Parts: sequence; structure tokens; C-alpha cells
Amino acid sequence: MDDSTISVDLLIIGGGPAGMAAALSAWDAGCRKMLILERDDRLGGILPQCIHNGFGLHRFQVELTGPEYARRDILSVLERQIPFQCGTMVLELARDRRVTAVSPDRGVQHFQAGAVILAMGCRERPRGALGIPGTRCSGIMTTGTAQRLVNLEGYMPGRRVIILGSGDIGLIMARRMTFEGAKVLACVEIMPYSSGLTRNVVQCLQDYNIPLLLNHTVIDIHGEERLTGVTLAAVDPDTRQILPETAESIACDTLLLSVGLIPENELSRQAGVTLSGITQGPVVDQNLATDIPGIFACGNVLHVHDLVDEVSAEADRAGKAAVAWLAGLQPEPGKKPAQKEPLAAVAVPILDGAGVRGVVPQYYLRPSGQDCEADGKPVRLSFRPDAVYRRTAVRIEADGKPVARF
Repeated sequence: MDDSTISVDLLIIGGGPAGMAAALSAWDAGCRKMLILERDDRLGGILPQCIHNGFGLHRFQVELTGPEYARRDILSVLERQIPFQCGTMVLELARDRRVTAVSPDRGVQHFQAGAVILAMGCRERPRGALGIPGTRCSGIMTTGTAQRLVNLEGYMPGRRVIILGSGDIGLIMARRMTFEGAKVLACVEIMPYSSGLTRNVVQCLQDYNIPLLLNHTVIDIHGEERLTGVTLAAVDPDTRQILPETAESIACDTLLLSVGLIPENELSRQAGVTLSGITQGPVVDQNLATDIPGIFACGNVLHVHDLVDEVSAEADRAGKAAVAWLAGLQPEPGKKPAQKEPLAAVAVPILDGAGVRGVVPQYYLRPSGQDCEADGKPVRLSFRPDAVYRRTAVRIEADGKPVARF
């Protein structure tokens, strides 16, 4: 190892809610030689621009705004004196946990980590991923960009607004833009149901008489330098094919895109981490360990969460698991039992059943010579249904035999 390389036991990439919760958990589990790397100029991730309430009910048993939630973790990080670097962009992550980062004040830095926790979060799907015809005029942006402009920078993106997609941030920005005096003409959703939480549909749309157009989409964009309008059309609820006879042009100066989030996994790919084609995040075991030894993942980089409380809870487990791995207490496929080495283990796949899409973790790491029941440790499963279902039950099977139902 080069003399200029900085050695740490645990390196956490990302200083948002996942990264901070993982660091706090690892610190409380006994890890002291750790470092958080955050590319923004402050800790907190997306939370500082989320000035609405609804955060913290599960974790803190009190309703907080995004900045208030972030502040609690930031104060805990400062109280424990956990090292962190803001304004630091990670450029490379190697399979052997070598990390290269760059920052304006420190220049290029090289790190060698005993373990790495991926906590890079997710990004919004841009217009280019949608293939909407029309001009490339101003006035078209993601809802997260609009949220930052309004809540942090004090700029108003527009006055007559169409929102494409009904994710939670889109619903919340429909209300926020209304608060600021804009006219939100409609929230347009291609699916037959909203992808956001029911409470947000009620509190952000219905309470302000903002129309939610289900089975609709934007099929054209109008305007030269600035957006002047869009064309909407209904889609067939079964095939999602556009119904041209339903096309309608609406004058507007702003189109906000709330069409999904994508886990930020460029660094994961560099390290050779296997990614799920469904969640678009790393494939992990019940300890949130990827298939690259010593690399763990948590939060929205792993799979997109609905609640930040759940992000923090998952990151808490990742921090503990990383410390246990450093101590040689976690099983790892292909390793032989030996003192201060990971225990030998067998990977048991956890598969999506009917009606389920994207279960996490994707496999259960069972110590060799034990069956799943003998392990005795509960495994938390996260998943989404592939559609809206009523009066349903969830059944878990092992070798074709039901083991749980709820």
C-alpha cells in the first residue's frame, strides 16, 4: 500500500440518512476508524430540501420535517465525533475496497477500507429516459429540481404547471407549487393507480382540488425557448397504448417529471457488484452484504424506499453487519471456518412469487451444517406488489411448503 493511501476500517460512501445511520450504528457497535464521504457541501442528502412534515414517526415517534430529521442525525454524528468529508466526490471503487476520491481542498485521495458501505441514494429519471416527442425548451425539469429551486434557492419554476407521474415527490410538489401561488393543472399518471402513498394523494391533491388523471400521459411538448403547452392523451389500461382520439392540448409553462427513481450504482458496477434487474440495486444477503466481500449496501442505493425511517432502520442493520464482518463473525460463501475468518455458508435464494416484484434480500446466507430454522435469526424481507390488490394475503414458502402467512 502506498504511503499516501489512507487506511480505514470502514468507509461509508454517502452522507445522507442512510450513510449517517450506518455510521452511527457502526460506531455504537465499536468501530472507531471510519470515514463518511459526501459529495455535497453538507450532510443530510435530500432531506434539507424536503421541508414538508411526515418524517420520523416510526424512528423518533414524532412528526418532523426533512431538515429536522437530518439535524438529529447530524448532531449525533458530531456528538460522537465521527469523521466525515463533505464536498468529496468518489471517483473509483475497486473490488478490493480501494477508493479514489477528489475534493477542491484535499485534491485526489486514495483510501484502503476494510469494509465499505454503499449509501449513495438514488436519482430521478430524466426526460431523456421517457422518449417524449417535442422541443427541448426550458420549463421542463424533475420534481426534485423544482423542489430545490423553491425550497432552498427561492426561485419559482413557473406559474401554470403539469406534473407527469404521481410519485410521492410529485404529489408533494403539486401542493408546494399551489402554496407558492402556481396553478397546478393536473397530475398525469400512465398507470390506473397512483404510485405515491395514499396519504399524499389525499393531502396533496384531493385537499386542493388538483385533478389526478389516471391512464393518461404526455405525448407532445410545445414551445421554442420556453414551454408553452403539452398534449395529453389517454392510454389503454391493459396495453398502455396511446389512444390518439383522446389527445388534448393544454397551455402551461412548466412540466415537472415525477416518473420514478433510479438507485445510484455507478460505483457498485465499478467494483463488480451484481445488480438486480428488478430493484436496480445490489443483490444482497440478509446482512445487506453484496457478492463482493466486505461491500455492503443500504438505503435507496439498494432499493427505493417510501419512508426515510425505513432507510435509517435498514442502514442501522448494515452498520452492525459491516462491523461484524470486520470481526470475522459474518458468514461468507466459499470460506472455510477458521479463527478470525468468516464462517462458511450456503446461499439460499429468496425468489419473487406470484404478485411480488423485487424482494430484498435476494438470498439467505445459511451457516454450513445448519438449516434455516436452526439459525433462529429473524430475516426482514422488503418487497413490492406488482399491481394493486385487494383482500390479499402474503405467504412465504420454503421448498414448496408454507412457513408463514400474514
